[in-house]
Amino acid sequence: MNLRLIGIGAGVLIILSLPLAGAIAGPDFAGQADGKGGGLLSSLGLSDSSRTAGQARPATGPARPGPPEQPRTESRCGPELSAPQGLEAQTCVLASEGRTWGRSYYRNTSGRALDAVLTVMGPAGRTVQIRCAVAAGDDPGLCETPRGESAGAPETYSAVAEFAVPDEQGRLLLRSGSNSPAPSGG
Repeated sequence: MNLRLIGIGAGVLIILSLPLAGAIAGPDFAGQADGKGGGLLSSLGLSDSSRTAGQARPATGPARPGPPEQPRTESRCGPELSAPQGLEAQTCVLASEGRTWGRSYYRNTSGRALDAVLTVMGPAGRTVQIRCAVAAGDDPGLCETPRGESAGAPETYSAVAEFAVPDEQGRLLLRSGSNSPAPSGG
């Protein structure tokens, strides 16, 4: 009989020590986001008797994980344009944290590689220009100028992208601007 009683007692001790072992192994973050805490007392189904119902529990959990908040980027884009040869583009002026730049989104289904020249024009005659190779294919792409120190409000900037055939004549297929008027119907 003593052996049976010792076995039952050992089993009860093991069962009761499991939550304690979990608490020692690491913190229990379950329920912390909803203000209920967590840890050994809640895992045992016990509550903090020093608090009365309705009292707020202070936030003691760690900060929520996740990516850092990104700075806001303002954009001013012209309309999406397309050329009969199989080219679509939209050009924008972007501004964030005192810097301004141009970006042109495109899709080239013409079946041949093209050249693009993206120009950003700012106040006081400031201009930045970049040349981009536009591969043939159905995948969307982008051409972007370097980010420069802003010299005025974002609305004082404009951007133009010109897409052309890369040969000696450089035949222009499409010109897309950040402040292009939207096409009128009719």
